[in-house]
Amino acid sequence: MQRNVPILTYIALGSNLGDRDANLQQAILHINATPSVRLVRASKFYETPAVGGPVGAPPFLNAAAEFETTLGSHALLHRLLEIEQLMGRVRRVKWEPRPIDLDLLLYGDHIISSQELVIPHPLMHERKFVLEPLAEIAPGMVHPTLQMTVGGLLAALPNR
Repeated sequence: MQRNVPILTYIALGSNLGDRDANLQQAILHINATPSVRLVRASKFYETPAVGGPVGAPPFLNAAAEFETTLGSHALLHRLLEIEQLMGRVRRVKWEPRPIDLDLLLYGDHIISSQELVIPHPLMHERKFVLEPLAEIAPGMVHPTLQMTVGGLLAALPNR
């Protein structure tokens, strides 16, 4: 579904295989090259240990990016999955090392719960590697279900 009015959306990017820096840059370019999607700003890249994956998994390079889009949320999700596949991601085991990981975090102030998409991202408020880059570009963005700003969520993390 195409929207008439653009909406701001936030995407988390991560890579822990191959040239991680180039992977994140390439993913941002692919998303921005998508018709009806325009990059507003992107965070710097943050190196973080792999969380939840196999022991000894290589560290991630993580970032967050803000895009303006008239694509519907599900169409945007499908485009992100397409980009992951194009960049060599194969989904076999949850949280395994991967060249690119693209997560749709927020889609305006919308709350979406479908079989394939949950917005806001259900774990974003628990993950420093998501909140830190997101707070760099959108500290005042309000999490639509928790009603806290991204900066507040980051500050509230234990052992920050």
